[in-house]
Amino acid sequence: MKVDLFDFDLPSSCIAQHPASPKDSARLLVVGDTSIEDKGVLDLAAGLQPGDIVVFNDTKVIPARMVGKRGEAGIEVTLHKRESLDTWYAFARPAKKLKIGDTIRFEGDLQAEVMEKREGGDVKLRFNRSDEALMAALEQVGVMPLPPYIKRPKTGDAEDRDAYQTLFATHPGAVAAPTAGLHFTDRMMKFIEERGAQTVRITLHVGAGTFLPVKVEDTTDHQMHSEWGEISAEAAETINAARANGGRVVAIGTTALRLLESAAEDDGTLEPFLGDTDIFITPGYRFKIVDVLMSNFHLPKSTLFMLISAFAGLGRMKAAYKHAIENGYRFYSYGDACLLTRTEDNQS
Repeated sequence: MKVDLFDFDLPSSCIAQHPASPKDSARLLVVGDTSIEDKGVLDLAAGLQPGDIVVFNDTKVIPARMVGKRGEAGIEVTLHKRESLDTWYAFARPAKKLKIGDTIRFEGDLQAEVMEKREGGDVKLRFNRSDEALMAALEQVGVMPLPPYIKRPKTGDAEDRDAYQTLFATHPGAVAAPTAGLHFTDRMMKFIEERGAQTVRITLHVGAGTFLPVKVEDTTDHQMHSEWGEISAEAAETINAARANGGRVVAIGTTALRLLESAAEDDGTLEPFLGDTDIFITPGYRFKIVDVLMSNFHLPKSTLFMLISAFAGLGRMKAAYKHAIENGYRFYSYGDACLLTRTEDNQS
């Protein structure tokens, strides 16, 4: 499909620079087959049915953006995918100053050797710390890797350490938040429980590639970034049991949806999963397992807007986004959310 089909005009004033306070006070646009309703995220539970299974991504964002030096030259790096316990791929700026074998020095005696250079400023870095010691060093020298449309000083903002982390954050490794999960609070979880829905957690370490623009003219030519995920045997069993009993699978965020669809069989049975996924979902894709999706509002011509258009229909999502813009909804990572039900006619 032509990428231009997924374009729309978005005023910069719509882009949220800070989250709603409290987090569960954000707005929720409920998009039906023929209706659009303005609600709040606290109304999510009322839209659930007893027996539904609500799936959260429990990845934890690490402070993956750092400024170091190669000699006297300043280098900014943003880690985006772990290769091993001491090795990460990262976007470097300016990458042209780096050569294979160079050492980048950060504060606190943290160092990284350049092992490989790829296109687009992508480099492989091997650190002089490993595993938990590396994570501890990042906590000291790194800042939260907010997307470029959220404006912050290079030194970061202390408030983002909490604001850009979900209630479920458990397993460190993401360099971008699963942003639909940012709205959830203990109060919301209580409402979901009282409604009679179940909850379960899976893990997808969101990569910085989430924010990479689609530079090709046709979706068939786009190379999707890969991300590491895990669905435990226990989680798969819980989700399968809920579906067998008539419950709907409700994915909180596109990251949870991508991992579920990566692990599902054609008959909708979910298998345990451990490894990378580079699934790229566009209109025409037939969903195997997810019935309902809660998602924040996404960028024009982004892979995520393509995904929700596949899920709920391109025409329907363009109409919904037009309504959201005209009615002051807040967009992107710190913005409001929408609730979508899967349609089999995803061109509508």
